[in-house]
Amino acid sequence: MDLSKIKLVVTDMDGTLLNSKHEVSPLFFELFKALKKHNILFVAASGRPYYSIIEKLHTIKDDIIIVAENGGIVIEQDKLLLSTPIAQDNLLTIESLVNSNNQIHPVYCTQFKAYFSYDSSDNFIETLKEYYPKFSLINSINDITEEIIKIALYHADDSEKHIYPLFDKFETDYEIKVSAKNWVDISDKLANKGHAINILQNNYSITPDETLIFGDYNNDIEMLKLATYSFAMENAHENVIKTANHKTKSNDDFGVEYILEKLIQAKN
Repeated sequence: MDLSKIKLVVTDMDGTLLNSKHEVSPLFFELFKALKKHNILFVAASGRPYYSIIEKLHTIKDDIIIVAENGGIVIEQDKLLLSTPIAQDNLLTIESLVNSNNQIHPVYCTQFKAYFSYDSSDNFIETLKEYYPKFSLINSINDITEEIIKIALYHADDSEKHIYPLFDKFETDYEIKVSAKNWVDISDKLANKGHAINILQNNYSITPDETLIFGDYNNDIEMLKLATYSFAMENAHENVIKTANHKTKSNDDFGVEYILEKLIQAKN
């Protein structure tokens, strides 16, 4: 495995760069200095909103590109490069279906904040604040005046089992992704990480052979296909393991950092 030609590194956040406590390791920030020294472009690509990703990576935010909301938002140095709001068709139908199941908790995501239902329990709001620290409470989706980039649906037990089968019928019009054990995300068809990373590859004239990508869940699959050096985390969903060309250690065992060390050694 020859990593010496890598020009672009992309990593997912939760389950990938972040450990199980949602922390970025000090080791990563040390390795990032070496990536910057070698003029390697770094992209954080997550289902999280922009402001939540920045909370985790605030010390390097001016030196990286953020792909937020599963590709619905792309920002570089506070400049908005891409915004792909969700199509308005069927939104009320989706809201009605969500409201018919009290085990499904919706988050309506706009560029600058998220919206939770007034009916949300205090425990659920505390859970969501880790991912969506900027939020308001609403009675209905009609209360939202900004463009909605993504609808994130949470189930405390298993999103793939209890949410996805109810919403897969909307896949003709929307991107429906099981993005984590507890989450299903609904976005515009073009709002996926692969579309966003492909735009960046074209903008910077970077090929798949020059791209290194890490991921762990189904919302990472499109972007993993764009890299010769695609890595599934040891803790990854089986679909991701089947898609990626390589495998690394788990997010709690510094799987991203392990490969970045090899990349830096190859560059040196």
